[in-house]
Amino acid sequence: MAFISEAKLKEMGFKSLGKNVKISDKASIYNCDRISIGDNTRIDDFCVISGTVTLGRNVHIAIFNNVAGGELGITMEDFSGLAYGCHVFAQSDDYSGKTLTNPTVPSQYKNEAKLPVHIGRHVIIGTSSIVLPGVTLAEGCSVGAMSMVTKSTDPWGIYFGVPAKRLKNRSQELLELEKHYLDSEK
Repeated sequence: MAFISEAKLKEMGFKSLGKNVKISDKASIYNCDRISIGDNTRIDDFCVISGTVTLGRNVHIAIFNNVAGGELGITMEDFSGLAYGCHVFAQSDDYSGKTLTNPTVPSQYKNEAKLPVHIGRHVIIGTSSIVLPGVTLAEGCSVGAMSMVTKSTDPWGIYFGVPAKRLKNRSQELLELEKHYLDSEK
């Protein structure tokens, strides 16, 4: 995997850009002036990042992800991540047939849901999952592969399914590892 050079990243005009940011040269990044990226964050091949997006430190967005922040935005807090092929949307067309859809249609003929998405610290979203507008994934949640998250979650749960439902609690032992890691960086 080839990453965009630090000099080129600085030229792209991000709202803010941390240290040691790695973005694949095969990723598509739109609206850089509305995107903030924290230290040690990585975006892999064939990802599309667009709209208002805020990525904390040590965030990983794996191959083939779509992070569509739209107007109101998507926030991914520290140590969160998306496994292969996820889609996270802060905007969505109305699919009921009562309005027109798609970006070629003027807004007065559409009824888009526009709600921010918040992905908390230590949230991991499994392969091929979908997160819909207005969802908050609380700190420490994990979402199993091929799940569709339509409602906000409670902290430190393991969620799975369509729609995603809480299966059990997730261990918080990783918080001690986070503490050691951050202390080692000082």
